[in-house]
Amino acid sequence: LIAENPEGNYWLMMKPEEPHRLQINFLSFIQALEDEFARKQKARKIDAAEKAILLRVEKNPLAGAETSLAELAQLARTCGVEVFDSIVQYRPQPDPKFMVGRGKLSAIDLRASQIGANMLIFDHELTPAQARSISNFTGLKIIDRTQVILDIFARRAHSREGKIQVELAQLRYRLPRLTHVDTSLSRLAGGIGGIGPGETKLEIDRRRIRERIHRLEKDLKAITKSRRQRSSRREKTGLPIISIVGYTNAGKSTLLNTLTQSSVLVEDKLFATLDTKSARLRFPQDTEAIITDTVGFIRSLPEELFTAFRATLDELLDADILLHVIDASSSQFEEQIAAVEKILEDLEINGKPTIRVLNKSDRVADKEMLQNLCRRLDAVAVSALDKKTLFGLMEKIESQLSVNHPFSAR
Repeated sequence: LIAENPEGNYWLMMKPEEPHRLQINFLSFIQALEDEFARKQKARKIDAAEKAILLRVEKNPLAGAETSLAELAQLARTCGVEVFDSIVQYRPQPDPKFMVGRGKLSAIDLRASQIGANMLIFDHELTPAQARSISNFTGLKIIDRTQVILDIFARRAHSREGKIQVELAQLRYRLPRLTHVDTSLSRLAGGIGGIGPGETKLEIDRRRIRERIHRLEKDLKAITKSRRQRSSRREKTGLPIISIVGYTNAGKSTLLNTLTQSSVLVEDKLFATLDTKSARLRFPQDTEAIITDTVGFIRSLPEELFTAFRATLDELLDADILLHVIDASSSQFEEQIAAVEKILEDLEINGKPTIRVLNKSDRVADKEMLQNLCRRLDAVAVSALDKKTLFGLMEKIESQLSVNHPFSAR
Protein backbone atom coordinates (compact mmCIF):
# COMPACT_ATOMS: atom_id res chain seq x y z
CA LEU A 1 0.00 0.00 0.00
CA ILE A 2 1.55 3.29 -1.11
CA ALA A 3 1.01 6.86 0.04
CA GLU A 4 -1.86 8.99 -1.31
CA ASN A 5 -1.13 10.02 -4.89
CA PRO A 6 -2.76 12.02 -7.74
CA GLU A 7 -3.56 8.83 -9.67
CA GLY A 8 -5.53 7.41 -6.75
CA ASN A 9 -3.57 4.16 -6.78
CA TYR A 10 -3.42 2.02 -3.67
CA TRP A 11 -0.34 0.02 -4.64
CA LEU A 12 2.64 0.14 -6.96
CA MET A 13 3.14 -2.69 -9.44
CA MET A 14 6.84 -3.33 -10.08
CA LYS A 15 8.07 -4.96 -13.25
CA PRO A 16 9.02 -8.64 -12.86
CA GLU A 17 12.72 -9.17 -12.23
CA GLU A 18 14.83 -12.29 -11.98
CA PRO A 19 15.83 -12.65 -8.30
CA HIS A 20 19.55 -12.89 -9.00
CA ARG A 21 19.45 -9.54 -10.83
CA LEU A 22 17.89 -7.62 -7.93
CA GLN A 23 20.36 -5.39 -6.12
CA ILE A 24 18.64 -5.66 -2.74
CA ASN A 25 19.33 -7.15 0.68
CA PHE A 26 16.08 -8.99 1.40
CA LEU A 27 16.72 -9.34 5.14
CA SER A 28 17.32 -5.60 5.47
CA PHE A 29 14.32 -4.88 3.21
CA ILE A 30 11.98 -7.02 5.32
CA GLN A 31 13.34 -5.54 8.56
CA ALA A 32 12.75 -2.04 7.21
CA LEU A 33 9.15 -2.93 6.33
CA GLU A 34 8.51 -4.36 9.79
CA ASP A 35 10.04 -1.29 11.43
CA GLU A 36 7.81 0.99 9.33
CA PHE A 37 4.68 -1.02 10.19
CA ALA A 38 5.59 -0.86 13.90
CA ARG A 39 6.23 2.89 13.70
CA LYS A 40 2.89 3.59 12.02
CA GLN A 41 1.02 1.36 14.47
CA LYS A 42 2.60 3.18 17.42
CA ALA A 43 1.77 6.56 15.88
CA ARG A 44 -1.89 5.56 15.49
CA LYS A 45 -2.09 4.54 19.14
CA ILE A 46 -0.56 7.83 20.30
CA ASP A 47 -2.84 9.87 18.03
CA ALA A 48 -6.12 8.48 19.33
CA ALA A 49 -8.33 11.08 17.62
CA GLU A 50 -11.07 9.52 15.52
CA LYS A 51 -10.63 10.04 11.81
CA ALA A 52 -13.51 9.20 9.54
CA ILE A 53 -14.55 8.57 5.98
CA LEU A 54 -18.17 9.57 5.32
CA LEU A 55 -20.31 7.36 3.07
CA ARG A 56 -23.66 7.69 1.38
CA VAL A 57 -25.56 5.51 -1.07
CA GLU A 58 -27.83 7.37 -3.47
CA LYS A 59 -30.08 6.23 -6.27
CA ASN A 60 -30.38 9.56 -8.07
CA PRO A 61 -27.26 11.66 -8.88
CA LEU A 62 -29.39 14.79 -8.51
CA ALA A 63 -30.73 13.95 -5.05
CA GLY A 64 -28.33 16.21 -3.13
CA ALA A 65 -25.99 13.54 -1.77
CA GLU A 66 -23.02 15.92 -1.56
CA THR A 67 -25.03 18.44 0.45
CA SER A 68 -26.25 15.72 2.78
CA LEU A 69 -22.68 14.55 3.34
CA ALA A 70 -21.61 18.14 4.03
CA GLU A 71 -24.18 18.28 6.83
CA LEU A 72 -22.98 14.90 8.12
CA ALA A 73 -19.42 16.26 8.14
CA GLN A 74 -20.59 19.18 10.27
CA LEU A 75 -22.32 16.75 12.64
CA ALA A 76 -19.18 14.62 12.86
CA ARG A 77 -16.94 17.61 13.58
CA THR A 78 -19.33 18.66 16.33
CA CYS A 79 -18.51 15.28 17.93
CA GLY A 80 -14.79 15.98 17.64
CA VAL A 81 -14.26 13.63 14.69
CA GLU A 82 -11.79 14.61 11.98
CA VAL A 83 -13.30 14.04 8.53
CA PHE A 84 -10.71 12.74 6.06
CA ASP A 85 -12.90 11.97 3.04
CA SER A 86 -16.49 11.76 1.76
CA ILE A 87 -17.65 9.12 -0.71
CA VAL A 88 -20.95 8.69 -2.56
CA GLN A 89 -21.89 5.49 -4.35
CA TYR A 90 -24.74 5.69 -6.84
CA ARG A 91 -26.59 2.39 -7.16
CA PRO A 92 -30.24 1.37 -7.73
CA GLN A 93 -30.60 -0.10 -4.24
CA PRO A 94 -28.39 -0.21 -1.13
CA ASP A 95 -26.60 -3.51 -0.66
CA PRO A 96 -28.59 -5.47 1.97
CA LYS A 97 -25.40 -6.68 3.69
CA PHE A 98 -22.85 -3.88 3.30
CA MET A 99 -24.98 -0.86 2.24
CA VAL A 100 -22.34 -0.16 -0.44
CA GLY A 101 -21.25 -2.91 -2.83
CA ARG A 102 -18.64 -5.43 -1.69
CA GLY A 103 -16.11 -4.19 -4.26
CA LYS A 104 -16.68 -0.57 -3.24
CA LEU A 105 -16.27 -1.49 0.41
CA SER A 106 -12.94 -3.18 -0.36
CA ALA A 107 -11.74 0.00 -2.08
CA ILE A 108 -12.96 2.10 0.86
CA ASP A 109 -11.10 -0.19 3.26
CA LEU A 110 -7.90 0.35 1.29
CA ARG A 111 -8.56 4.08 1.18
CA ALA A 112 -8.94 4.14 4.98
CA SER A 113 -5.60 2.37 5.41
CA GLN A 114 -3.96 4.73 2.95
CA ILE A 115 -5.06 7.96 4.64
CA GLY A 116 -5.12 6.71 8.24
CA ALA A 117 -8.89 6.74 8.84
CA ASN A 118 -10.14 4.50 11.65
CA MET A 119 -13.88 4.99 11.29
CA LEU A 120 -16.61 4.84 8.65
CA ILE A 121 -19.69 7.02 9.18
CA PHE A 122 -22.73 6.20 7.04
CA ASP A 123 -25.26 8.89 6.18
CA HIS A 124 -28.02 6.36 6.77
CA GLU A 125 -29.35 4.36 9.69
CA LEU A 126 -27.70 0.96 9.44
CA THR A 127 -29.43 -2.22 10.54
CA PRO A 128 -27.65 -4.14 13.32
CA ALA A 129 -26.72 -6.85 10.80
CA GLN A 130 -25.27 -4.32 8.34
CA ALA A 131 -23.15 -2.64 11.02
CA ARG A 132 -21.75 -6.02 12.13
CA SER A 133 -21.06 -7.16 8.56
CA ILE A 134 -19.24 -3.95 7.61
CA SER A 135 -17.22 -3.97 10.83
CA ASN A 136 -16.21 -7.62 10.37
CA PHE A 137 -15.26 -6.98 6.74
CA THR A 138 -13.14 -3.87 7.36
CA GLY A 139 -12.06 -4.09 10.99
CA LEU A 140 -12.97 -0.38 11.31
CA LYS A 141 -15.30 1.34 13.74
CA ILE A 142 -18.71 1.70 12.09
CA ILE A 143 -21.08 4.55 12.98
CA ASP A 144 -24.32 5.68 11.38
CA ARG A 145 -26.01 9.07 11.23
CA THR A 146 -28.35 8.28 14.11
CA GLN A 147 -25.44 7.46 16.42
CA VAL A 148 -23.72 10.73 15.54
CA ILE A 149 -26.82 12.76 16.40
CA LEU A 150 -27.35 10.78 19.62
CA ASP A 151 -23.75 11.50 20.60
CA ILE A 152 -24.20 15.24 20.02
CA PHE A 153 -27.37 15.26 22.12
CA ALA A 154 -25.54 13.38 24.90
CA ARG A 155 -22.80 16.04 24.89
CA ARG A 156 -25.29 18.91 24.88
CA ALA A 157 -27.74 17.69 27.57
CA HIS A 158 -27.34 19.62 30.83
CA SER A 159 -30.68 19.52 32.64
CA ARG A 160 -31.95 16.37 34.34
CA GLU A 161 -34.80 16.16 31.84
CA GLY A 162 -32.45 16.51 28.88
CA LYS A 163 -30.14 13.81 30.20
CA ILE A 164 -33.06 11.43 30.76
CA GLN A 165 -34.41 12.07 27.27
CA VAL A 166 -31.04 11.43 25.65
CA GLU A 167 -30.36 8.27 27.66
CA LEU A 168 -33.81 6.97 26.73
CA ALA A 169 -33.09 7.55 23.06
CA GLN A 170 -29.69 5.87 23.32
CA LEU A 171 -31.11 2.80 25.08
CA ARG A 172 -33.97 2.43 22.60
CA TYR A 173 -31.45 2.59 19.78
CA ARG A 174 -29.07 0.16 21.44
CA LEU A 175 -31.56 -2.51 22.58
CA PRO A 176 -32.08 -4.23 19.19
CA ARG A 177 -28.36 -3.93 18.47
CA LEU A 178 -27.08 -5.90 21.45
CA THR A 179 -25.05 -8.97 20.47
CA HIS A 180 -23.13 -11.68 22.27
CA VAL A 181 -19.94 -9.90 21.23
CA ASP A 182 -20.70 -6.38 22.49
CA THR A 183 -22.94 -6.33 25.56
CA SER A 184 -21.08 -4.16 28.06
CA LEU A 185 -23.39 -1.94 30.08
CA SER A 186 -20.70 -0.30 32.16
CA ARG A 187 -21.82 3.22 31.16
CA LEU A 188 -25.41 2.73 32.31
CA ALA A 189 -25.99 4.03 35.81
CA GLY A 190 -28.71 2.99 38.24
CA GLY A 191 -31.90 0.96 37.86
CA ILE A 192 -30.13 -2.34 37.30
CA GLY A 193 -31.70 -5.35 39.01
CA GLY A 194 -30.32 -8.71 40.08
CA ILE A 195 -29.45 -11.58 37.79
CA GLY A 196 -32.09 -14.27 37.38
CA PRO A 197 -31.18 -17.95 37.16
CA GLY A 198 -30.68 -19.60 33.80
CA GLU A 199 -30.23 -16.37 31.78
CA THR A 200 -27.48 -15.77 29.25
CA LYS A 201 -25.46 -12.55 29.49
CA LEU A 202 -27.23 -11.24 26.39
CA GLU A 203 -30.65 -11.87 27.96
CA ILE A 204 -29.50 -10.25 31.20
CA ASP A 205 -28.29 -7.13 29.40
CA ARG A 206 -31.50 -6.85 27.41
CA ARG A 207 -33.53 -7.16 30.60
CA ARG A 208 -31.40 -4.51 32.30
CA ILE A 209 -31.92 -2.10 29.43
CA ARG A 210 -35.70 -2.67 29.46
CA GLU A 211 -35.77 -2.07 33.23
CA ARG A 212 -33.71 1.09 32.83
CA ILE A 213 -36.00 2.33 30.03
CA HIS A 214 -39.05 1.70 32.24
CA ARG A 215 -37.51 3.68 35.12
CA LEU A 216 -36.46 6.57 32.88
CA GLU A 217 -39.95 6.71 31.35
CA LYS A 218 -41.45 7.02 34.85
CA ASP A 219 -38.99 9.79 35.75
CA LEU A 220 -39.76 11.61 32.51
CA LYS A 221 -43.52 11.42 33.15
CA ALA A 222 -43.02 13.00 36.58
CA ILE A 223 -40.91 15.80 35.09
CA THR A 224 -43.47 16.34 32.33
CA LYS A 225 -46.26 16.58 34.90
CA SER A 226 -44.27 19.18 36.84
CA ARG A 227 -43.63 21.15 33.65
CA ARG A 228 -47.32 21.09 32.76
CA GLN A 229 -48.09 22.54 36.19
CA ARG A 230 -45.57 25.34 35.60
CA SER A 231 -47.11 25.90 32.18
CA SER A 232 -50.57 26.19 33.75
CA ARG A 233 -49.29 28.78 36.22
CA ARG A 234 -47.71 30.65 33.34
CA GLU A 235 -51.00 30.63 31.42
CA LYS A 236 -52.70 32.18 34.44
CA THR A 237 -50.50 35.25 34.06
CA GLY A 238 -52.45 35.99 30.90
CA LEU A 239 -49.29 36.54 28.87
CA PRO A 240 -49.19 35.22 25.31
CA ILE A 241 -46.59 32.57 24.53
CA ILE A 242 -44.23 32.72 21.53
CA SER A 243 -42.17 29.64 20.66
CA ILE A 244 -39.08 29.77 18.46
CA VAL A 245 -38.58 26.80 16.13
CA GLY A 246 -36.17 26.17 13.31
CA TYR A 247 -33.45 24.03 11.84
CA THR A 248 -30.44 23.46 14.04
CA ASN A 249 -27.89 26.30 14.05
CA ALA A 250 -30.32 28.72 12.38
CA GLY A 251 -29.73 31.30 15.14
CA LYS A 252 -32.72 30.72 17.42
CA SER A 253 -30.89 31.27 20.71
CA THR A 254 -29.17 34.39 19.37
CA LEU A 255 -32.56 35.79 18.35
CA LEU A 256 -33.98 35.05 21.81
CA ASN A 257 -31.02 36.76 23.49
CA THR A 258 -31.22 39.87 21.32
CA LEU A 259 -34.99 40.22 21.63
CA THR A 260 -35.01 39.80 25.41
CA GLN A 261 -31.48 40.94 26.32
CA SER A 262 -30.97 37.60 28.07
CA SER A 263 -27.98 35.26 28.03
CA VAL A 264 -28.99 31.84 26.74
CA LEU A 265 -25.96 29.81 25.61
CA VAL A 266 -25.06 30.64 22.01
CA GLU A 267 -22.57 28.56 20.02
CA ASP A 268 -21.93 28.18 16.31
CA LYS A 269 -22.51 24.44 16.65
CA LEU A 270 -25.29 22.03 15.84
CA PHE A 271 -27.72 21.39 18.71
CA ALA A 272 -26.12 23.93 21.07
CA THR A 273 -29.55 24.18 22.75
CA LEU A 274 -31.36 21.07 24.01
CA ASP A 275 -33.16 22.38 27.06
CA THR A 276 -36.15 24.68 26.66
CA LYS A 277 -35.36 28.28 27.68
CA SER A 278 -37.92 31.02 28.32
CA ALA A 279 -37.73 34.77 28.86
CA ARG A 280 -40.03 37.78 28.89
CA LEU A 281 -40.31 39.85 25.75
CA ARG A 282 -41.30 43.50 26.18
CA PHE A 283 -42.97 45.40 23.36
CA PRO A 284 -42.77 49.18 22.82
CA GLN A 285 -46.30 49.71 24.16
CA ASP A 286 -45.37 48.33 27.62
CA THR A 287 -46.93 44.98 26.86
CA GLU A 288 -45.26 41.61 27.38
CA ALA A 289 -45.13 38.05 26.13
CA ILE A 290 -43.23 34.92 27.08
CA ILE A 291 -40.83 33.75 24.37
CA THR A 292 -39.36 30.24 24.39
CA ASP A 293 -36.38 28.68 22.62
CA THR A 294 -36.54 24.98 21.69
CA VAL A 295 -34.22 22.24 20.50
CA GLY A 296 -33.20 22.61 16.87
CA PHE A 297 -34.72 20.37 14.23
CA ILE A 298 -32.86 18.37 11.60
CA ARG A 299 -33.90 16.33 8.59
CA SER A 300 -34.56 12.65 9.28
CA LEU A 301 -34.58 13.21 13.04
CA PRO A 302 -33.96 9.76 14.57
CA GLU A 303 -37.20 8.16 15.73
CA GLU A 304 -35.63 7.40 19.12
CA LEU A 305 -34.92 11.11 19.67
CA PHE A 306 -38.28 12.26 18.38
CA THR A 307 -40.01 9.91 20.83
CA ALA A 308 -37.77 10.86 23.77
CA PHE A 309 -38.13 14.62 23.16
CA ARG A 310 -41.83 14.43 22.37
CA ALA A 311 -42.76 15.75 25.81
CA THR A 312 -40.49 18.78 25.38
CA LEU A 313 -41.70 19.46 21.87
CA ASP A 314 -45.31 19.16 23.05
CA GLU A 315 -44.77 22.50 24.83
CA LEU A 316 -45.23 24.00 21.39
CA LEU A 317 -48.92 23.14 21.74
CA ASP A 318 -49.22 25.96 24.30
CA ALA A 319 -47.78 28.56 21.94
CA ASP A 320 -50.00 31.33 20.62
CA ILE A 321 -47.56 31.92 17.78
CA LEU A 322 -44.50 30.21 16.31
CA LEU A 323 -41.41 32.01 15.05
CA HIS A 324 -39.88 29.79 12.37
CA VAL A 325 -36.24 30.92 12.18
CA ILE A 326 -34.58 30.16 8.82
CA ASP A 327 -30.89 30.46 7.96
CA ALA A 328 -31.15 32.66 4.87
CA SER A 329 -27.44 32.19 4.15
CA SER A 330 -27.74 28.41 3.79
CA SER A 331 -27.86 26.98 0.28
CA GLN A 332 -30.24 24.34 1.66
CA PHE A 333 -32.76 26.65 3.33
CA GLU A 334 -35.65 25.25 1.26
CA GLU A 335 -34.90 21.67 2.40
CA GLN A 336 -34.46 22.91 5.97
CA ILE A 337 -37.85 24.64 5.88
CA ALA A 338 -39.42 21.41 4.64
CA ALA A 339 -37.73 19.39 7.42
CA VAL A 340 -39.01 21.74 10.14
CA GLU A 341 -42.54 21.80 8.72
CA LYS A 342 -42.54 17.98 8.52
CA ILE A 343 -41.73 17.71 12.24
CA LEU A 344 -44.40 20.30 13.10
CA GLU A 345 -46.85 18.24 11.06
CA ASP A 346 -45.83 15.07 12.92
CA LEU A 347 -46.47 16.94 16.18
CA GLU A 348 -49.87 17.99 14.79
CA ILE A 349 -49.17 21.69 15.38
CA ASN A 350 -48.57 22.78 11.79
CA GLY A 351 -51.77 24.85 11.92
CA LYS A 352 -50.38 27.31 14.49
CA PRO A 353 -50.03 30.97 13.44
CA THR A 354 -46.44 31.18 12.23
CA ILE A 355 -44.08 34.01 11.31
CA ARG A 356 -41.14 33.05 9.14
CA VAL A 357 -37.90 34.82 10.07
CA LEU A 358 -35.06 34.90 7.54
CA ASN A 359 -32.07 35.16 9.87
CA LYS A 360 -28.41 35.85 8.96
CA SER A 361 -29.62 38.20 6.22
CA ASP A 362 -26.37 40.15 6.61
CA ARG A 363 -24.60 37.17 5.02
CA VAL A 364 -26.79 37.32 1.89
CA ALA A 365 -25.00 39.42 -0.74
CA ASP A 366 -27.91 39.62 -3.21
CA LYS A 367 -30.35 41.93 -1.40
CA GLU A 368 -32.85 41.91 -4.28
CA MET A 369 -33.03 38.13 -4.08
CA LEU A 370 -33.54 38.43 -0.32
CA GLN A 371 -36.45 40.84 -0.80
CA ASN A 372 -38.05 38.51 -3.35
CA LEU A 373 -37.61 35.63 -0.92
CA CYS A 374 -39.32 37.61 1.84
CA ARG A 375 -42.29 38.22 -0.44
CA ARG A 376 -42.47 34.60 -1.60
CA LEU A 377 -42.27 33.16 1.92
CA ASP A 378 -44.15 36.03 3.60
CA ALA A 379 -41.10 36.35 5.85
CA VAL A 380 -39.20 39.04 7.74
CA ALA A 381 -35.46 39.39 7.10
CA VAL A 382 -33.29 40.01 10.18
CA SER A 383 -29.82 39.60 11.56
CA ALA A 384 -30.22 38.30 15.11
CA LEU A 385 -26.90 39.93 15.99
CA ASP A 386 -28.16 43.40 15.04
CA LYS A 387 -30.98 44.74 17.18
CA LYS A 388 -31.79 47.48 14.66
CA THR A 389 -32.99 44.84 12.16
CA LEU A 390 -35.56 43.43 14.60
CA PHE A 391 -38.04 46.32 14.71
CA GLY A 392 -40.01 45.00 11.74
CA LEU A 393 -40.19 41.56 13.35
CA MET A 394 -41.40 43.03 16.65
CA GLU A 395 -44.15 44.92 14.83
CA LYS A 396 -45.25 41.78 13.00
CA ILE A 397 -45.31 39.72 16.21
CA GLU A 398 -47.31 42.41 18.02
CA SER A 399 -49.74 42.67 15.11
CA GLN A 400 -50.21 38.90 14.91
CA LEU A 401 -50.72 38.49 18.65
CA SER A 402 -53.23 41.32 18.81
CA VAL A 403 -55.45 39.27 16.50
CA ASN A 404 -55.60 36.09 18.58
CA HIS A 405 -54.48 37.07 22.09
CA PRO A 406 -55.32 40.09 24.27
CA PHE A 407 -52.22 41.69 25.75
CA SER A 408 -51.83 42.20 29.46
CA ALA A 409 -50.25 45.53 30.20
CA ARG A 410 -47.42 45.49 32.75
